[in-house]
Formats: sequence, C-alpha cells, structure tokens
Amino acid sequence: MKRSASYILGIVAIAAVTLGSCKKYLEVEPISSFGPEFVFDNAINAEKAVLGAYAPMTGDQGYGIRLSMYYTYDDDLMMGQGGTPYPDNERRDIAHYNVNANNTQLAGPFNQLWLGVERANLCIYYIPRMPEYTGGTTAQQAKLKWLHGEALTLRAQYYLELIRNWGDLPAQLEPSFTQTDLYKGKTDRDSIYEVLLKDLQLAATLVPWRTQASASSERITQGAVRALRARIALYRAGYSLRRSPVQMVRGSDPNTYYQIAKDECNTIMQQTADHKLNTNFRSVFKDYICGHAIEPNGEILWEVAMGGGTSALGDSKLGYYNGPRGNGTSLGNSALTVLPSYFYMFDSTDLRRDVMCVPYNVTNAGGTLGSFRTLQTMVDGKFRRDWIAPNVNVSAAQYFGLNWPVIRMSDVMLMYAEADNELGNGPSPAAYNAINQIRRRGRGKPLATADPTIDLAGLNKAQFFDSLVKERALELGGEGIRKYDLIRWNLLGTKLAATKAQLQVMAARSAAPWNTYPTTMYFLNNSTTLTYAGSYYKPNVTPAPSGHSSVAWLGTAINTTIVTYYAAGFTANKSELLPIPQASIDANRNLKQDYGY
Repeated sequence: MKRSASYILGIVAIAAVTLGSCKKYLEVEPISSFGPEFVFDNAINAEKAVLGAYAPMTGDQGYGIRLSMYYTYDDDLMMGQGGTPYPDNERRDIAHYNVNANNTQLAGPFNQLWLGVERANLCIYYIPRMPEYTGGTTAQQAKLKWLHGEALTLRAQYYLELIRNWGDLPAQLEPSFTQTDLYKGKTDRDSIYEVLLKDLQLAATLVPWRTQASASSERITQGAVRALRARIALYRAGYSLRRSPVQMVRGSDPNTYYQIAKDECNTIMQQTADHKLNTNFRSVFKDYICGHAIEPNGEILWEVAMGGGTSALGDSKLGYYNGPRGNGTSLGNSALTVLPSYFYMFDSTDLRRDVMCVPYNVTNAGGTLGSFRTLQTMVDGKFRRDWIAPNVNVSAAQYFGLNWPVIRMSDVMLMYAEADNELGNGPSPAAYNAINQIRRRGRGKPLATADPTIDLAGLNKAQFFDSLVKERALELGGEGIRKYDLIRWNLLGTKLAATKAQLQVMAARSAAPWNTYPTTMYFLNNSTTLTYAGSYYKPNVTPAPSGHSSVAWLGTAINTTIVTYYAAGFTANKSELLPIPQASIDANRNLKQDYGY
C-alpha cells in the first residue's frame, strides 16, 4: 500500500458484524464479537467497515494476481502463461480457453468477489440507518454519505467483475441476514446492471471530488464513481454471451447507455482540477505506480491499494508474476508474453511501446540490463521490478506492493470518444480532441497542440471505431481491459483468429513488411538503459556491432513458443465466459451451469 488507507484495518470490524448478523441462522452467540450496534455506532467504526469492504479486491484471489493476470488473457495483445504443462487444470487452461468447472483457480476469486458483495451490502444497509446520516453535524453527514457512496461503488465493481467473467448470476443486493432463502437462482445481468447504474448515480451525489476531500486514488471519489458508471453503461450497451439460446447478443436500447457513458465521461473531463492526463505516459507507471506514489494529476482515478497484513491476502504479485526477471533469469515468473504482433502495432515514434514491451531481464541491484529477450519472449513492462527499487532486482520476494489501476483518465477519454461516435453516427470535434490528445502524448507531443502528423481527422463512424479499437490497445494494454473490450464489441473470436494468422505470417516472413524486418537485433551490454543498434523496423545491422548481445528476432520460433498455445481452446459462444466453480454449483441447488459448460 502506498500511503493513505489500509484496507486490512477494516477486516476485523466487518468480519465481526458479518458473523453477528448471521445469528438467526446459526443460533449461536459468538464468544467475542462486535455487533452492528457497535460497528455502525460512529463514523470511525463505519469507516473501518468500509475499508473491510475494499479488502477483497486485494491479494492472490483478487487483483493481486488472478483477477488481473489470470482471467484477463489470452487477448489479441498478450498471451497468458504458455509452455508445459498444458493442459494443467490451472492458470494455463484459463488463459488458453481450456477451462472447466473444476479448475483449481476458479473458486477462490469467485468466492472472494461474493465476499466483497456481502461486505458492501452490510455497509449499504447499515450506514444510512445511522442517526448521524441525516441528523448529525454537516461534517458527520458528509462523512457517512461518502462512506455510503464508497460501498455502493465497491458493490458495483464486484458485480461487474462477476458478470463479465461468469455472466448471469444471483442478484444478492441485501445482506444475507435479511434473506429468507439463500439458494438463489440466476438473474438476468441487465436487471443487475440497471441496479448498479442507479446505485452509482446516487453515489455520485454522495461522494466528493478528489480535491474537495484531499483524497488519494486509493479511495473512491466522484471521478471514480462516474467512470465506473460509464464503463458499466458500455457493457450494458455492448455484446455479451447470453443463455437460451447461447449466443452473443447486444444489449437492448444501446443508445440510452451510450448517452450515460458520454455524459459521465464528459463530466469528468470538465473537472480538470481533479483529473487530467499526466503529460508523460511513462511517468504514470515508472514514477507513481512502480514508485509507490500517488499520481498528482488524478490520471489514475482509482487504484487498488496493495500491501498490508498477510501478503497473499493484501498485496499483489505485479512485477513478480509478469515483467522482466531479476538476478539474471532466476527471479520472477515472466509469465505474460507480449505478442510480436502487438509489439509491431506500435509505430517507431510511439513512446508507449517501450513502456509496454520489455526485451530484457535485470542482472543486479544496480539495474544493469542483460539476458536480452527474443521477440517471441517479450514481456510486459508497465509493472516491472527494475522500476520499483534497486533491491527488488535481486530479491526473492514475490510481493512488491504495486497497486492495480482500476480506471485511468485516458480510458475515460476513450470511452467518451466511443460513445460520442456511436451516438452521432460519426465522431464530433470533441471525440477527435479526446483521442488525439492521447495519441499526441503517446508520441511525446504537447497535448493541446494540433499535430497533423499524429491527429486523426475526416473519418466516418466505422473508420473512427477501428481507430479507437487500436488506440485502446496501444494505451491500455496490460491493464486487464482488452479481453473484455473485445467481448463487448463481439470481436474476441475474430481478433484471436486474425492474430494467430498474423503470427504465422510473421514467423514465415512470407509477406511485407515482415520480410523486411530484422532476424537479429543487437542490444548494448552492461547498460542500465535499453540501447540497441539498428532499428526494429529495418533489416539487420551489418556488420555486427561490438559490445552488444545478439538476439534472434523475427522468425519461426514464434510458432513453437506462442502459436502452439495461444488461445488454443477458444470456442465461440462458450469461451467468452468462465464456468461457475463446481463447488458453488454443488452448494446451491438453484444455481445452474450454462454457456456450454
């Protein structure tokens, strides 16, 4: 955790009230517990309960690794862990769409997300019933309303994660102790989305803006509420895998939800004192996320605070499971692979490429680069150990306290541009301005200055959408968004197939431009900054430069290291969702498996 709020502080309080509230079912009085009359007796204790509702976002079963780096791949940009053993009934099967209901990595995150829903439900139930909520001082009322809004937003985030991974699920919108039947069947996701959208509309009136409360991005403020509402509205407007029959279906009345998304994003974009782009893309990740500091421009609207209590419960493996290895090649997993086709989606002027794509490992505490990587073993770099601290490069630790960014300002701007394009049957000047600012920043140019060599202009609706699909890839890769974007656009199967075909052409070097790109790259030895001879986009440098390591670059090894595993089990109208863990099916007689599982 960086600086402001330990979610672990609230676990004891919220766990106690959860146990106490179950008394009518258990008929057992706990020997020691804090009942709701104590936990929700004052704002200090209520805040601890809300912090406890944040906690299920963290750790191995949350965004510490599984929700951020297992469930989000394979997509058309990156591949989850390849190699053997495969099948493994574990993370490789999830990544490559070979998953079944008994997969060992399903139950933990599924249950932890429901734990988050229950904790949020308790806060939503009790906080508005506190006397100070309507009868306290102005400061007391403001504090409790903020806590209420946080709880509503947390529940919305937990439900979004459940729905986009598992589809229709039970609508559990009250604490369990209020229910007469806990064996609930599935509810159509659209009705749940409607509740969440209304909840977030209310939460936006309860929660202050970032600067009003001097709050950090580790706590929910109004920008995060509105951004999440926009994101859920786009899911509601888009495609998803439905039951009876099992097929991809677009949400009804999509323009209503595009309008919600546009309005919410526009409100955030006008609040420049609270949220704006950092002028340096690299700095967002190197100096702030990896630097364990709060980004000062509010570009990160909301991030999951990691690093408290037991590591597996409250921290993250960002920088260990993914990214370059340390101490040569002995430390870290480097489990996520940047696809060669994604590397070459960036043009030679795009500075985001070298933030996203890492062709090296780190040899020592001083950050010397070495053991350079081939194109087909490139790893992601937004969360990397050599940007954290020197000792991490030679540390066997697996938890580095890196926060997971839930929503960034560039995502808000691109959501605005997408919704505007849909509603207007083509982009308005405001949509162009939003996407062009992001394109300019990506190339190190002033955000507000028009640049005809970079800016998009004169596109129809379809052309602008295609450009937006690409820009979201370049800007948001490695942040757990892409697969779900492709699903809501109904492009997942199409993009996976196209990417696999492109990789095979690249491996064979059978067409331009791949037959003109290098087969060998040369990286400078004993350097702390990535330096290479020649160009990624031109033929080999000759003669071979001295003092450089030669690395096999573009060639047939793509087939054996990537194509063999990449999206190997994908099945349309099935693989867009995960199966519900078998243990949950067995425990609830009214919960059925669907979607071809």
